[in-house]
Amino acid sequence: MIAELGLAALWLAAALAALQLLAGALALTERGASMAGVVRPVAVVQGLLALTAFACLLYVFSVTDLSVKLVAANSHSMKPLIFKIAATWGNHEGSMLLWVTVMGLAGGFVGLVERRLPERTMLATLAGQAFVSLGFYAFLLIASNPFERLDPVPVEGNGLNPLLQDYGLAFHPPTLYLGYVGLSVAFSFAIGALVTREVGPAFARAMRPWVLGAWIFLTLGITAGSYWAYYELGWGGWWFWDPVENASLMPWLAATALLHSAGVLAARNALRAWTMMLGVVAFSMSMIGTFLVRSGILTSVHAFAVDPERGSFILALLAIYIGGALLLFGLRAGTVTEGERFAVVSREGALVFNNVMLTAILGIVLFGTLYPLVAETMGAKVSVGPPYFNPMSALFAIPMFLVLAVGPMLRWRQDRFSRVGKNLVIPAMLVIAVGIGVFAIGGVALLPFLGFALAAGLAWASLLPLKGRNLRRTPLPIWGMVTAHFGIAVSLFGMSSESAFSVEKLVALRVGEVTEVGPWSVKLDTVEPVAGPNWTALEARLLVRYGADGDVQKVLPQARSFWAPVQQTSESALLTRWNGQLYTVLGGESPGKGGADRWQLRLWWKPFVPLIWLGGVLIALGGVLALAGHVLADLKRIVARGKIAYRRQRQGR
Repeated sequence: MIAELGLAALWLAAALAALQLLAGALALTERGASMAGVVRPVAVVQGLLALTAFACLLYVFSVTDLSVKLVAANSHSMKPLIFKIAATWGNHEGSMLLWVTVMGLAGGFVGLVERRLPERTMLATLAGQAFVSLGFYAFLLIASNPFERLDPVPVEGNGLNPLLQDYGLAFHPPTLYLGYVGLSVAFSFAIGALVTREVGPAFARAMRPWVLGAWIFLTLGITAGSYWAYYELGWGGWWFWDPVENASLMPWLAATALLHSAGVLAARNALRAWTMMLGVVAFSMSMIGTFLVRSGILTSVHAFAVDPERGSFILALLAIYIGGALLLFGLRAGTVTEGERFAVVSREGALVFNNVMLTAILGIVLFGTLYPLVAETMGAKVSVGPPYFNPMSALFAIPMFLVLAVGPMLRWRQDRFSRVGKNLVIPAMLVIAVGIGVFAIGGVALLPFLGFALAAGLAWASLLPLKGRNLRRTPLPIWGMVTAHFGIAVSLFGMSSESAFSVEKLVALRVGEVTEVGPWSVKLDTVEPVAGPNWTALEARLLVRYGADGDVQKVLPQARSFWAPVQQTSESALLTRWNGQLYTVLGGESPGKGGADRWQLRLWWKPFVPLIWLGGVLIALGGVLALAGHVLADLKRIVARGKIAYRRQRQGR
């Protein structure tokens, strides 16, 4: 009964999306102006119905209703509750339902609270959001019904992929989806503004919180996903340039450029065409990522195994949405005025330069992701990995970081480098000093060497916008910018250190034997069987010591065997210090001479590697501070307008 309720709610939500699109389009005409009052309430109700459908799916997963095909294929009665719930979106149909639920709720929230835009632009925006939602509703109901029943009902479910039975699944996909869908709202805002030809600061101020919110969630999602893959896969890497990793990175790059462009439009009434184009591109990258993950054309630990027919459906949606938006932009681009002019040496000029660099990196990642797929259709097997992505991205990232250090100190419209040059003396000295220090150590490749030097200079330069300010009165968006830019420096330092100084060791030890990796001594103390809720494992107890005088600590890597489904995984064990992380993985058993078996261990010492994810959190925190600042400023304006209206009303009496 619950499954049927969810399916009915999904059908009703789709019907209301169609009504929202029709009413929004008619309301823009003279004859259909009376339909304007329908659009906002319909958007709210549609979002609530989508939420109802998703809540029903959550329920059938939490109780392991095996009569639902999706539950039987992706869950098991013996799984812990948290993984039953996470399994709701750990599959194709459930993740797409989460997508349309967040999209519906976002559209409803826009309809409920947004009052800054002219009403015509708001109606066009909600109609655009309904148009996007309608395609995904059709995809779910026609090709990916999450509530399909099974007859006969199986005795037990197949279970969830053991690699996904981790707390990372409860956090990583939802945050990414919130980011993707936030970009769909920005896309709808851009479409609405192009339709009504009302592109200006008011439009940018209305769109900016949605872009900023999406960017925050994308940042957190990518950071969490990177750490999840790092400790779960047992490969010791934090980024593999996997096509599906790239599918999340590309929207983030576009959203970063869009965020800065929208900020310039809101503050200085410039970069109108840039903002419109990036609004289309950012969501287009989300759609391309969706296609890559669900089309069945990728072989990846992240990708959903989905038949190509569904991929064709998404490809059709991608062509309609992206093609239609680009066509509209082409038709309307001539009517989008240029906006205020500015000099090359100005804060706007620095933002434009870095947007160009971000766009170039986006193009590099997109080409490197799609080229192997195109080559494969022509019968050629091509692998594109770090040897391509790292140096090609660095060509544009390095000048971007240099401008990032200077840009926040420049004035709007026009400035001189000589005015800010004295502030750059210390960052420049740090770059030189760190560069000399790293060169003296020796054995460091060029990219990590440059990363160390730039991280030092950027860390100091990121704090310079606070110079001479009353810190208590400094606006939150300034604190947000400083925090985010400092987070970039922190992550860059962590990446460089991991690349330059990581130590890896693969050994086979008997119980009681000791080995060393970096500054650590590692003793294999015991290997014993342990059991979990739906797995058994061999667990090694490693006694580890940092340096000659460090305290003895223990780490417990496991080799697990799941029975639902049957699969073996390696559960790494990590020990974190202020200056890095010891990473341990237990392998198989090897017969030894004299009857004493050896156990394979893979060990890494990764200096300062946690800074990669700490920097990601700082970048997202910077976004949160900026968003809070903009929201508080909007609330103050609303309160001030209310007070003025109240005074006028009293004076009128």
